[in-house]
Amino acid sequence: MTPKVARFLAEKAPATPCLVLDVDRVAENYARLRAAMPLARIYYAVKANPAAPILARLVALGSSFDAASFNEVKACLAAGAAPSAISFGNTVKKERDIAAAFAEGVTMFAFDSEEELGKLARSAPGARVYCRILVENAGAEWPLSRKFGCEVAMARRLMIRAGELGLDPYGLSFHVGSQQTDTAAYQAAIGKVAMLFTDLRESGVKVRMVNLGGGYPVRYRTEVPEIGDFGAAIMAAMAEHFGNDLPEMVIEPGRFLVGDAGVVASEVVLVSRKAEDDPVRWVYLDIGRFGGLAETEGEAIRYAIRTPHDGQPDGPVTIAGPTCDSADTLYEKSNYRLPLALKAGDRVELLSTGAYVTTYASQGFNGFAPLAEHYV
Repeated sequence: MTPKVARFLAEKAPATPCLVLDVDRVAENYARLRAAMPLARIYYAVKANPAAPILARLVALGSSFDAASFNEVKACLAAGAAPSAISFGNTVKKERDIAAAFAEGVTMFAFDSEEELGKLARSAPGARVYCRILVENAGAEWPLSRKFGCEVAMARRLMIRAGELGLDPYGLSFHVGSQQTDTAAYQAAIGKVAMLFTDLRESGVKVRMVNLGGGYPVRYRTEVPEIGDFGAAIMAAMAEHFGNDLPEMVIEPGRFLVGDAGVVASEVVLVSRKAEDDPVRWVYLDIGRFGGLAETEGEAIRYAIRTPHDGQPDGPVTIAGPTCDSADTLYEKSNYRLPLALKAGDRVELLSTGAYVTTYASQGFNGFAPLAEHYV
């Protein structure tokens, strides 16, 4: 928690649940990332947190943007981003959204299938396009499924086809999974994409960009490698596979830029036991999976929790949200322990919740209001 966030919570005591995010920390993280990978262009993954104050600050810093929808494209433009600084990075797009983005001046689009390529050829003629390939996600705490990307052989054919359709076969992309904790994942993926890159060039395709995706982690309950470790591993792999003829490099950080800038303030609604002699207490918070903590699915992302009784005797707990849905149980198997003195009405803080929380929040499930947001 940054001093600015701590001061806001202490002085304003905002109603819970709410997110309080320090935009200066976002700027600090942006600077750290640029220092770690100075040759790469940063495209902020807007889906991590599309708040206008964050977008405006990143525009001022010279960032580019990875948009997942036309609404995100419009949010970036409203914040002052140039159309040339926006990539429409979702490989699944309605054709009318492609046309709308192209009409606004966006000329960089992702794809991973023949049908998507046809949409782009019709509605964004001449656009720069890049094909996403499938890679392993081992080491990621929030791994991605096979929903996005295609196998290398298909990517080769599609990139050649892109040129035949009048598009600019600009580059290749991959994503090693969100909250990736193993630097070797990037090294393996770079080796895979480099072979295809070379093959395409030898086939006459003027491919010239590698999009390394995102996945750069933040610290939750356990330590993770520093961003400098990822930068060193990535640049070593790029040099190994491309030599002195490095392609243009793009990275798409989301969680890394905004995750540790935010804190969710919450209130304990109830502390109970399921039996008189049950050592495990159930702690119900006024925020849960449907209030924005969707990444607790499968207990994948394990947020650190601060309470007013830290340092006092504690015991095992199961942590759940406030809704009348049994799926709204956050942590049951992750060995959380909270102070025995914890009681209804206590305010607690979930740390490093600046990413993928506000946008996951429901718009009124069980009648609970969406998560309030404060940017300082």
